[in-house]
Amino acid sequence: MHDVCNYDTYFIQKCDAACVLGLLLEQKLTASLQILAYGVVVRRVDEIARMGKSIILKSLVRFYEAIKTLYMRDYLSKPTTRDLQRLLQKVEARGFPGMIVSIDCMHWQWKNCLTA
Repeated sequence: MHDVCNYDTYFIQKCDAACVLGLLLEQKLTASLQILAYGVVVRRVDEIARMGKSIILKSLVRFYEAIKTLYMRDYLSKPTTRDLQRLLQKVEARGFPGMIVSIDCMHWQWKNCLTA
């Protein structure tokens, strides 16, 4: 949350010209996360978060850009051979030698991961 706010001031709550506070950071982030995590349509988020559809979509795009820019290099890249070897050592210690698990719960043999 702090990283996203430091990257993009759009998420910081501000006052408008009439001194009325805008939407909270938590509202904008929660709306974006609901769409991404649950595949919820904007109309459904609009009912829950009490935000306009255009603001929800703008929040989603800006949240995506912030996450991509901040974390792509470290967390959203393909694993290297070294990463896979480290993971194999961990899973072998847990009783699953030669196997790693993907996020969608499919198992691959080690040699298949190097060619993928």
